[in-house]
Amino acid sequence: MKPSTRLSAAFCKPNPALVCFLTAGDSDTAANLDALVEGGADVIELGMPFTDPMADGPAIQNANIRALGNGTTTAQVFAIAASFRERHPDVPLVLMGYANPMVRRGSEWFAAQCKAAGIDGVICVDIPPEEDEALGPALRAAGIAPIRLATPTTDAKRLPAVIEGSEGFLYYVSVAGITGKQQAAQTSIEEAVARLKAATDLPVAVGFGIRTPEQAGAVAKVADGVVVGSALVELCAKHGADAPKAIRELTASLAEAVHSAR
Repeated sequence: MKPSTRLSAAFCKPNPALVCFLTAGDSDTAANLDALVEGGADVIELGMPFTDPMADGPAIQNANIRALGNGTTTAQVFAIAASFRERHPDVPLVLMGYANPMVRRGSEWFAAQCKAAGIDGVICVDIPPEEDEALGPALRAAGIAPIRLATPTTDAKRLPAVIEGSEGFLYYVSVAGITGKQQAAQTSIEEAVARLKAATDLPVAVGFGIRTPEQAGAVAKVADGVVVGSALVELCAKHGADAPKAIRELTASLAEAVHSAR
C-alpha cells in the first residue's frame, strides 16, 4: 500500500482514528510498536530522540534521554521503521521530531531515507510553515506527507499558511504548552476543531494532554483523530522489558473509547 493511501485509509473509516506515539530506542521499540498495533492503534507516531525536545514534557524528555543513552542513532530509527513496515505493511507510520536530525545531511537525503523505510508522514516540530523550503519540497517529492501543527495561538491570519502544503492530517496541539498532563477544556477543543475543519478538508487530529480512555473518547466525538503519547511512553519507563503488555492493554482501552465515540 502506498504511503498516501495508508494515511488516507486510516482517516476514512467510519470511526475516528487513534494515533499513538512512542520514542524510538526507548526499551524494546519493536515489541512496543507491535503492542500498539495489537491494541488497535490506527496510526503510529515514532519519535526521533533528540537532545533538546522543546515541545515535550518530562515523560517524553526522559524517553529521549533513555533512547540516546542506549546509543540510538538516526540510522537505527530508520532501521526500526523499516522493520515495522515489513511486519505491518498497511499501518501508517509517521516520524515526529526536530529539524536538526532531519536536515543536517540534507532534506533530500532525509526524504529518501523516509521513503526507503516506508514512512508515511513527517511531523517536524520546529520548522514553521514560513520555512517550508527547508524540508517540505523534498518530502512531497518523495511521496511523504509533511504534517503541520496548529495551536491555540494559530489565528485566522496565519492558519492558511499552516494548512497550505500540509498533507496527511492536521495536528491540533490543544494546549499552549508542552506534552504531558495539562489538558485543554473540552469546549475549547470543540471550538478549535470546528474552526479548523471549516478551513480545510484535511482530517484534524487532536493531541497533547490526552491520557485516559475517557478523555480520548470525549475528544473523538468532535475530532477525526486522537493522539496519545506521554501516557504510553510512561509505561516504557515503568515496565521496561515488560512494557508491551501494559501498552497493549492501554491502547486497547483507548481504541475502544475512540472507535465507539460516535
